[in-house]
Order: sequence, then C-alpha cells, then structure tokens
Amino acid sequence: MITRREAMKLAAIGAASLAVEPLGFSQKNKFISQRPALGQRKFVSKAMEAKIVEAKRAIGEESELAWLFENCFPNTLDTTVRVGTFDGKPDTFVITGDINAMWLRDSSAQVWPYLPIAKADRDLQTLLAGVINRQARCILIDPYANAFNFDHEGSEWDKDMTKMRPELHERKWEIDSLCYPIRLAHGYWKATGDTSPFDAQWREAMRAIIRTFREQQRKEGQGPYSFQRNTETPNDTLNLAGYGNPVKPCGLIASGFRPSDDACIYPFLIPSNLFAVASMKNLAELADTIADKELSRMARELGSEVEAAIGRYAVAEHLKFGKMYAFEVDGYGNQLFMDDANVPSLLSLPYLGAIRPDNPIYLNTRRFVLSESNPYFFQGKAADGIGGPHVGKDMIWPLAIIMRGLTSNDDKEIAQCITTLRRTHAGTGFMHESFHKNDPAKFTRSWFAWANTLFGEFVLHVMQTRPKLLASVAG
Repeated sequence: MITRREAMKLAAIGAASLAVEPLGFSQKNKFISQRPALGQRKFVSKAMEAKIVEAKRAIGEESELAWLFENCFPNTLDTTVRVGTFDGKPDTFVITGDINAMWLRDSSAQVWPYLPIAKADRDLQTLLAGVINRQARCILIDPYANAFNFDHEGSEWDKDMTKMRPELHERKWEIDSLCYPIRLAHGYWKATGDTSPFDAQWREAMRAIIRTFREQQRKEGQGPYSFQRNTETPNDTLNLAGYGNPVKPCGLIASGFRPSDDACIYPFLIPSNLFAVASMKNLAELADTIADKELSRMARELGSEVEAAIGRYAVAEHLKFGKMYAFEVDGYGNQLFMDDANVPSLLSLPYLGAIRPDNPIYLNTRRFVLSESNPYFFQGKAADGIGGPHVGKDMIWPLAIIMRGLTSNDDKEIAQCITTLRRTHAGTGFMHESFHKNDPAKFTRSWFAWANTLFGEFVLHVMQTRPKLLASVAG
C-alpha cells in the first residue's frame, strides 16, 4: 500500500511530464473533460449532472473555469466512493483519492458540498446517509483513530506504538476527526429533514465523542491515548512517551495532531477547540430533534466549558495585530502564532460556523494569517498563499486559497483567489494538495478529492452570491 508521503513524491515527479503539453488540452487548445468515462464512475447522480450543466452555463461553457468545475466538483462521486449496505443500512466508504483509506475528516469534507442537491436525488441522499452510518461504526471501533480501512486489511502503520488494530489505517488523535462527522450529520439533517441515520448506534458514537473529548481535557491524568512512530520526521510522532508536550488542564481539549496529521507543538489546538464548540452546539440541536435530552445536555455542558476556556487562554495581544487567536496554547501561558493550510484553521473558522466573519478578534487574526508575520504564508512568482510543515516551506495549498475566498466579503480578493486557482493547476484540470509558490508544475498529490470538491463548492458559492464576478475571471 502506498503511503501518503510516497504518494506526494510520486505526484511531484509525475508533474514534470506536464511541461510539454498539459493534460486536458488538445492541439486546438480545447478543454477536454478529465472525468472518468460514464461506465467507470463510482456513482452517478442526476442532480449532480444537472448542477454541472447549470454552473457551466452561468460561468461560460467554453471557459477554463467551467472546465475546472466540471472536472473537480463531481470528483468524489466519480472516483472515491464505495456504496453498499451493512446490517441492512446504507453504507458508504470514501477514500481520499490516492490513499486507499477513509479519513473521518476528509470523507466528511468531500461530500459536504453535495448536501444542497441531496434532496433532489434520493440515491445521493442514501449515499450520504451511508457515510454517516459508516462514520458512526468507525468511531465506535476507535474514537482516537483518524483513518480507517474498508474492512480488516491492516496498514503500513501497523507497527506504530499505539493500540493499532486491523480496521485502522492510522491512529493519530485529532480533535477535528470527531467534529467533522457531527458537522456532516447536522448538515445532512438541515438539508434533507431525514433523521433515520440517527439511530442507537449513531447516538452511542456521539456519546463516545463526548467521552473522548472529556478524557482529553486531561483533568484526571493524560488519558488513555499515546502514540509513537519510528520515523525520521519529527512531526510524525509524539514525544514524552507518546503523550506530547505537557498541558495544564484548563477546560480546553488536547489534540495529539493537527488536521494536517502533523504533531502539535502545544496540544491545545485552538482552531480545533473552536470547531469542537460549534460541533457541540450542532450536536445538542440535533439531539433535541431526536428527543435525546441527556445527549443534548452533555453536549451543551462540554461546549460551554470549552468556549469559556478559549476566552481565557486562546486570545492574546499581538504586538502588530492586536487581540487575536493563537494557533496553539498549553494552559501555562505559552502560545504559538501561525496558521496551517488544513481545515480547521484559524482562517476557516467562519466557514465552519465557529465564529462570525465580522468578529473583531477573527478579523485581526485573519490579517495576521494572510501576512508575512505568519511563518507559513508564502509569497512567490506564481501565487501567494498558506502552506504548512506537512509538505514543507514554499508549498502553497489550494485548500487555503479556496478557504480564503469562501471566508471573504471582498470581490477583489475573491476574484484573486479564483484566478490563482485557475492558473496553478498545472494544466491537469484538478486541484492538488500543494504546489510550489514559484512553479505550479511542482505539486503534490495529483488525486486529492477534498480539494477538488471544495473548489466546486467555492465556485457554486460565488455563482450564488456574485454571479457577475465569475464571468470576469472564467478564462
């Protein structure tokens, strides 16, 4: 099985072949669809196809942007889903793309943009319910795992020094891994009105989430989770016997790893704690709907406690930007100032419903994140944008460019984000994990479905809110 880092290296090497004639362009410079042939697609949705036609007409059918949208938006359904049943219920397994495993985070984010069209397509709604069902089963297998196999295949990470089991692909504890399934469940209910996935198994999984968050507040010791890996990459393992750097219990939730799958420096990861607060509010609302008063109470109490702790420990007075959120803290008073391209990030907080976009502290934070004061904001000949330690310096992530556009109210900034994405796909017709700030042909992961689907969501968002803007940047 190919590892994530090996996949990135292969994608970067393969990109060199694009220099002569980019994939998707004919000799007449026409845009050729990069979707699989109809009979080779993993899932076909009539509502999806109708939305693609609608969007292409709004953008300009012969434009580069329309071509990118048609390739990217259906990519999760076209290439990554495995649909079936388990115990008489819908079951959907969603791989990330070039890694044949299901991340709780990625799978949720990959299908999230399809929620608005689900009510018009019963089969698509069933597929989404299958993702919710599968995620509940995964959480009950191990709430500390971030990625799962389809069955009991095992993994190249079987020798990690943690409680691995054959159902797990990787066991890195990340707060957001448990927030994303709540977000998806709540969004599914809001979009469809269907509560059928929220059965006894799902409610048990939600209680496991709250129990895990409580354990990782570390009020009664370090908790049951530890992780170590034999590796030359320091951010791929946790120090101090696998528990990470110390924290002072204060109500925040400790995370071993960031959504990038990189180890935290200070375990109280603030974007993920803010996401947890929003998730607990969503869970409480959903629990009220299905008449689970105890679950609602548990969620509200935890969310309120974490929210109060964020107010006390996560906000700092920056010398240049004023009051803003730190990226990580430890409860002792130490704070880390940076942002990472992966979501949840400080930049993405309004998108996740974790904070209002006009919140003054967020606006100060945003100015910091999109400046050279953020050590992972890279400026180059091809683009400016946020990266992170996971791939390395000078590598910009399309996820962050998309998120910048989705959280902006400025037409010029939104247009800049679309134009940058249109000019940095290296002729492939797809979004990548990252690309070099000076040369988009140097990229990682040619098949990264999360970035593709999120790009489609961004285009639809602009189409709905600023339809005239699209035509001006369509190419």
